[in-house]
Amino acid sequence: MMQTLFTILSGLVIILLLLYRKFPYFVQDVMHARLIIWISGQRAKFLQTTPYFTVLDRFLELAKTQPAKPFIIFEDELFTYGDGDLQSNKVARALRQHAGLREGDTVALFLGNQPLFVWLLLGLAKLGCAPALMNYGIRASPLLQCLSCTSAKVLIADAGVRGAVEEVLPSLRQKGIRVFILGEACGSEGLEALSDKIQQASDQPLSPQLRAQVKATSPTAYFYTSGTTGLPKATVSTEAKAWAAAFLLTHAHVGAQDRLYLTLPLYHMSGLHAGLHGAIERGITVVLKRKFSASQFWADCRRHNVTVILYIGEILRYLCNTPAGADDRRHRVRIVVGNGLRADVWRLFLQRFGKIRITEFYGSSDGNTALMNYPGRVGAVGKVNFYHRRVAPYVLVQFDPEREELVRDAYGLCVQVPTGETGLFLSKITARTPFGGYLNNPEQTERKKVRDVVEKGDLFLNSGDLMKIDEDGFIFFQDRVGDTFRWKGENVATTEVASILTMMDSVLDSNVYGVQLPGHEGRAGMATLTLKEGKTLDCRETFAHISDSLPQFAWPQFIRIQNDPELTGTFKQVKFRLVKEGFDPSTIRDPLFIVDPGRKTYSPLTQDSYDSICSGKVKL
Repeated sequence: MMQTLFTILSGLVIILLLLYRKFPYFVQDVMHARLIIWISGQRAKFLQTTPYFTVLDRFLELAKTQPAKPFIIFEDELFTYGDGDLQSNKVARALRQHAGLREGDTVALFLGNQPLFVWLLLGLAKLGCAPALMNYGIRASPLLQCLSCTSAKVLIADAGVRGAVEEVLPSLRQKGIRVFILGEACGSEGLEALSDKIQQASDQPLSPQLRAQVKATSPTAYFYTSGTTGLPKATVSTEAKAWAAAFLLTHAHVGAQDRLYLTLPLYHMSGLHAGLHGAIERGITVVLKRKFSASQFWADCRRHNVTVILYIGEILRYLCNTPAGADDRRHRVRIVVGNGLRADVWRLFLQRFGKIRITEFYGSSDGNTALMNYPGRVGAVGKVNFYHRRVAPYVLVQFDPEREELVRDAYGLCVQVPTGETGLFLSKITARTPFGGYLNNPEQTERKKVRDVVEKGDLFLNSGDLMKIDEDGFIFFQDRVGDTFRWKGENVATTEVASILTMMDSVLDSNVYGVQLPGHEGRAGMATLTLKEGKTLDCRETFAHISDSLPQFAWPQFIRIQNDPELTGTFKQVKFRLVKEGFDPSTIRDPLFIVDPGRKTYSPLTQDSYDSICSGKVKL
């Protein structure tokens, strides 16, 4: 009997070992699928609730059950969940009375991280209004475009960007957009103060009937993306999508006692949905930072007992670039969650700052699917398994970077790449994974769609990202394609930058693209300019024009003068070869310049400067 039992157990052990060798992540795949199923069940319950159970409803629930628990810690201020409820009541009442807001209206928010930003978001939700969240660094025509494409009836701006608002104020008044400045007095025609009105408003609860029509498909916020071409476009995030992103912290095993350090801007989808909304779903405390500071980062974490960090790759790289110190491992951080983390920075971060669980994810504000690297494989943006393939189908297909088009077979279908090779990531558009498109922009919405991918009549979404997948199902980001590249954690639309450059009197044409820099995330902006006959580049004037018109992350780091550019048969400038050539003065005979913010100019790029950048001595 014992011999038989021993034989059976030995056989089971051998089978398990063989299964482990063939499927080393089987247990983790099953546990992750189980978590997804549980979250799907929670979201299904929200759908069954009338009216739809929103993130705001979860906040109101917490304001009743844990009113004294810290919700927002900002600099030297602490606000509880109860405080947040009262403050957002005042905001909602002030906006309803003085701005005439009603359910379904859109309000543009133009401010940086601060508690009032949170109260505005919650207050608008209590009125059934959706915020259009504008990048705090945009100016001029991109600012007007952001306001126009969402049909916002009200703009609320921080006092710090009053000058930028006044520049476009005549256009705003012409469009009938009311402008409120977060201050107690304005003194300018067309600008109204808002802070005093909020202070004077009642903090009593508002009737849920004010947002009675909110449902899963209602807009919860509008985010702006540069996309592949043109000025910023607004992408709609629904209440259902907000919940999907809010559960990211749950996926990362964040618990009710954790504290989240949030340095990402709230106008980004990651900052709002994954950060603020994720914290509300978990009922945890948010340590909110006005903006990221590498020198203050760990001191803040120690001071406020932070246990969870939300990141983009640049943040962790900046931390790794700070001088090493004896306190590097003196913190309570146990989880970091985010995207865009390079493999070498990943290893260095763990080596220097200790045993921390890193959960990398992949997603975008205009995307229809997300990936998560739940086992923690260094360098991977996500892992797919049997369940993920079923609920969110995807393919990796061949892409021709020189022609910038998909490769198709004799039947007109996309050619899928084998395991281990790089391809363009396409995610299937289904009822479970819908694509909302861009608001009031059907042309750009259609350009993101790809038809006849696997079979005739199917429909996929073009992510614009080149990926590869290994035999274990881990997906690795390789590069961006098209007219958009990432720099400093932001998407830069080359056509937008090019249009700004061609406004200069000396420029006939411009070609903007991203180039790789050793030791830097993403790609640095580079512009090849064709000057008008008899004109020369005025470096100081160029810097002034660019700095006045573009946020800093969109500034071209390098400029190349090429007065006889190569053109395609359709008279488009060839970009592929320029990207390959980069900015090496030893191989490029054209004049090259590098941005010099300290002197507010562009300076000639020398071989010594180039070598210093490539060796890591100089960081951009």
